[in-house]
Amino acid sequence: MEFWTGLLQSILQTALSPTTAAFVLAAIGLNVHFGFTGLMNMGQAGFMLVGAYGFGVSVVLGAGFWTAMLIAILAAVLFALILGIPTLKLRGDYLAIVTISAAEIIRMVVKLAALQDITGGPTGIPGQKYRHVFTELSPLPEGKTTILGLTYANTGVDDWWTRLVAWGLVALFILITWALVRSPWGRVLKGIREDEDAVRSLGKSSFAYKLQALILGGVMGAFGGIVMALPAAMQPDSMGRPTTFNLWMIMLLGGAATIFGPLLGSILFFVIRLVLTSLAGEFVPASVLSAQQTEQLAWILIGISLILLVVFRPQGILGNKKELSFNV
Repeated sequence: MEFWTGLLQSILQTALSPTTAAFVLAAIGLNVHFGFTGLMNMGQAGFMLVGAYGFGVSVVLGAGFWTAMLIAILAAVLFALILGIPTLKLRGDYLAIVTISAAEIIRMVVKLAALQDITGGPTGIPGQKYRHVFTELSPLPEGKTTILGLTYANTGVDDWWTRLVAWGLVALFILITWALVRSPWGRVLKGIREDEDAVRSLGKSSFAYKLQALILGGVMGAFGGIVMALPAAMQPDSMGRPTTFNLWMIMLLGGAATIFGPLLGSILFFVIRLVLTSLAGEFVPASVLSAQQTEQLAWILIGISLILLVVFRPQGILGNKKELSFNV
């Protein structure tokens, strides 16, 4: 009984964690790219990295919170322009290659030893160097608070303030996405996804709309990178290829071209990993599976689940099969 109680508490902790919220934010942006516009962006982790480092480096160099946020947003917009202007006319598979390459280039540049004094190189930037500008904005009193059986400091490293802001941003971006998708702008995006030639025949610039979608989704990804770095540290390898693949898993699991798909997909993704590792650790002897092997097994099962999902239910849990096409 104690195990199951602890597992339920761990599930709740995972579902409400800032990391889960960060992946929701980035997955919402990816959903704008692929789900609503049909852009095969395989470099969403690059936008997360640009946003996180735009914020962190700005604070280290002396900028305040709002200035650092503005710089992070502008960095994401600039990255989207540099990436999108020469590539958005490419076919889907070529666009996927270019975007994942661009994200890797950004990651390797950040890791350069020559930039050690600015970006921290491969080790990144410790959280205490940039987190204080965010913590100082907290209106919460000192001390700890217990909500739903979870006790955290009101303000600090692992705190309620970060969770409130992170999930507030999730609610805001879900609302923005819902409003934009229902607008004429959103209907043009869907038209581009379904038949780009038909949109052009109506006098609409598909390139301009795709670039706008790339910028919007990229800025959402940048916010995800900032939220991901706030409670921990800024490390370039934490926003590499695996992060992008996990975001695709999250989006497809919840349902591409849906409003709440990224939210459901992210929570399920992290909770399923937790449940698999917890059950294996409790019921499988260490002589059969070590802790490291258990973690690897969880990733294997998640990979198999993605394959089965794409084959048997490509629309995801909340999606409509008519809304999704992999032939882009």
